Amino acid sequence: MKELNTVHLNGLRAVEAAGRLGSLASAAAELGVTAGAVSQQIAKTEAQLGRMLFERTARGLVATDFGRLFLARLSSAFGELAEAVASARRRDESVLTISVAPVFAARWLVYRLNRFAERHPDIRLRIDATTTLVNLDTSDVDVGIRVGAGDWPGVHAELLLEQKIFPVCSPNMAADLRVPADILKLPAVIDGHSMFTWEVWFKEAGLSGSQMTVRHTFNEASLVLDAAIAGQGVMLAWQTLAGFAVTEGSLVAPFDIRARTGFGHYFVRSPSRRESKAALAFKRWVRDEVEEGMRLLDAKIAGYSGK
Repeated sequence: MKELNTVHLNGLRAVEAAGRLGSLASAAAELGVTAGAVSQQIAKTEAQLGRMLFERTARGLVATDFGRLFLARLSSAFGELAEAVASARRRDESVLTISVAPVFAARWLVYRLNRFAERHPDIRLRIDATTTLVNLDTSDVDVGIRVGAGDWPGVHAELLLEQKIFPVCSPNMAADLRVPADILKLPAVIDGHSMFTWEVWFKEAGLSGSQMTVRHTFNEASLVLDAAIAGQGVMLAWQTLAGFAVTEGSLVAPFDIRARTGFGHYFVRSPSRRESKAALAFKRWVRDEVEEGMRLLDAKIAGYSGK
């Protein structure tokens, strides 16, 4: 076997990413190169090591017995390296970097930041509002909140809130709604990038197969919410998106029928990095806020639907 110092770091990174993510395409996307470049790096690394790390099959790369052991130690080593780099970047331990989707930041988080500051005056939050799934191993993000099925590769995911959807509209539009089928008389405002359709709620409400008349389609859920508040149509919302608007009265949820989407809000973090006390404090605070917000939302929806 050749000496270890002849093995290039870029090749090891390609091997680790392909082994952890399970495909050349996923590794290429993470590393910002082509799948062909990843394949070449893996082949070079195997030649430098003098050992086969993967078998090439019709299903893609499958780690050899030696490859599985090598990948486990390699992933651990890269995790330690990422933690060292992140700790060097973290110049102020009192600053906590949070990665969330812009719609979550704008429609849920910003309304509550004063309460976090009151409870934890020694922690300053830096909010990274992005739809990009940042690499939690190499970035300076301490805590992320994502919406999905919770099965992201290479990520430790912890369920925060199961996502449930329900119609919301302005109080004026809701005035003549008596039974769920009445909602079909209203125009809908739609999020063109949504992960679910009206059929999910229709099925729960006993209206499966129904169709809404679409008035406007937007590419961002926050814009759809604004359109609903402006009385332009009814929308399908979820707890963290419309909770504040419903509890303060600019929107109403006319029916207490909420449908599961199969998705949820999850805390995510790198599995190789230790959680700081500040990160744990932030997560506890978010859970408390979610619980209180759900209590208020449940009461508002129950009160309106029982009018």
